[in-house]
Amino acid sequence: MSFETVTGYCWPQSVAPGGTVALHLSSAGGRTVDVEVARIGARREVVWHESVPAGDHPTPHHAYSQGCGWPAATTVTAGPDWRSGYYEVQLTIDVDGKRRRDHAFFVLRPPADSPNRILLQLSTNTWYAYNDFGGRNLYTGATHSSLLRPMALGYLHKPAGAGRRVTTTNPPDPDMNTHVGYLRRHHLSPYAGSAGWPDWELPFVQWAEREGYAIDVCTNADLEEHPTLVDGYRLLLSVGHDEYWSGPMRDTVEGFIARGGNVAFFSGNTAFWQVRLEDHSPEGPATTMVGYKGRFKDDPVYDTGRVGELTSIWSDHLIGRPENQMTGVSFARGGYHRIGKRVTSGLGGYTVHRADHWVFEGTGLGYGDVLGAGATIVGYECDGCDFTYRDGLPYATGSDGTPESFVILGTAPAAHFTRETATRPPAPGEPSELEFISGRVFGERGHEHRIANGHAVLGVYTSSAGGTVITSGCTDWAHGLAGRDPQVERITANVLDNLG
Repeated sequence: MSFETVTGYCWPQSVAPGGTVALHLSSAGGRTVDVEVARIGARREVVWHESVPAGDHPTPHHAYSQGCGWPAATTVTAGPDWRSGYYEVQLTIDVDGKRRRDHAFFVLRPPADSPNRILLQLSTNTWYAYNDFGGRNLYTGATHSSLLRPMALGYLHKPAGAGRRVTTTNPPDPDMNTHVGYLRRHHLSPYAGSAGWPDWELPFVQWAEREGYAIDVCTNADLEEHPTLVDGYRLLLSVGHDEYWSGPMRDTVEGFIARGGNVAFFSGNTAFWQVRLEDHSPEGPATTMVGYKGRFKDDPVYDTGRVGELTSIWSDHLIGRPENQMTGVSFARGGYHRIGKRVTSGLGGYTVHRADHWVFEGTGLGYGDVLGAGATIVGYECDGCDFTYRDGLPYATGSDGTPESFVILGTAPAAHFTRETATRPPAPGEPSELEFISGRVFGERGHEHRIANGHAVLGVYTSSAGGTVITSGCTDWAHGLAGRDPQVERITANVLDNLG
């Protein structure tokens, strides 16, 4: 190891009740590691605690794409009384009287006879798209992301403090109180504001369990590896930043909707990029996530009969399966709000258009009122749809794949990064984000004006089988729950009560 610390990862990342997880650890100097496993919900429930001998293992040069290959230091078997959920694995060593700590995780899937009717699928594909442990991620040149490695600092645990959110909730403070300053101060990954457990799913689960909702948990990959897992549930949840979806994941969720299942996307940038899960381990789960993104022409399926699996954006004209068909909205018609140079002084909330909808029952909101601005629930990445106005109200046109029954409940302006406004400007000769998305959606450049003025859209539609699909149209909805915004809480409760 390059410095005196401890780190590790769990495999498999998801297990059935009674299943066993291997802990792959690397400890500076081969020090013994204090391992504490806890289920995280309204309370932190410690379920396992041991001192584990561990070796000091180097991080391979291509760990980001090929994994670390560290041996298992020990195994943990889920007890019969362990509940489905996110399990934090806290790793601690003593270095000259100072504690050094890191975290790993695994998920315990629900039993087949679970009495619960709400299932939350964690955005783990997105965590790994941004994870830069061992070198690169899908934003710095990698096309393959290994799941057999630790998460970089900041994806599983974040200290409290100013600048923790990537969204600008107030006018910028001096450097050490900005988001970038926060990441530097705590030595976290520069991408840790964009993905991970602490940012969105954690506050959602904490709120839901405090309010008495019993929610089972799985990973993104479980929707592909165990598609029947959704059977028996009334409501499937996506929370936060759920950007990377595989084809089999979509098949599972769209099949659930087609059978009358309900889905609540309390998330944004949802299912924007297609990925593939490959390289299955002896235990069964895939160990690598593939995403060529802007280099989609290098994808082996490009210009083949498998072009539908191309790891470009789902709204790419070559794929022909815009995510609007599932969620009702797309990042292609949205963009950013209160981040960088995009809608920097925006309200941070939704202007309400149809206050008589059941979603708003008990909130006291009326037409034109603003929802969630106090907690800045509209922030970071936002999803919208093509719409027009009739008699002063917005109506989805359906031209981009949004279902005919989609009802727009609220909107807020959002916009994509251009060459001039990008936080990380494109290299010379590379397209800006707006140019890239426009080119992939419409098949050629020159149509940027059609999506340059986007929106975050809060909306809902009913499937042909009678299921309800609702979308918050933004990543930051859960911050309204963390901030105890009463109207955001009531709307969330209305959704869980009516659909779950």
